[in-house]
Amino acid sequence: MLIAGIALLLFGGKKLPEMMKGLGQGVQSFKQGMKEPLPEQKEDEGEEEQPASEKQADK
Repeated sequence: MLIAGIALLLFGGKKLPEMMKGLGQGVQSFKQGMKEPLPEQKEDEGEEEQPASEKQADK
């Protein structure tokens, strides 16, 4: 509560909602990026995953 009061004094009532909206969009984008694998990881997943029976047969 104290931090919110200080932020309100520093940035003003008009600027604070805009900053919070931007912060919320950034957090949402970060969460979405964490859920989606990188393109390199998608390619590697198809090559590495083999059933245990196939791995033993390869030996």
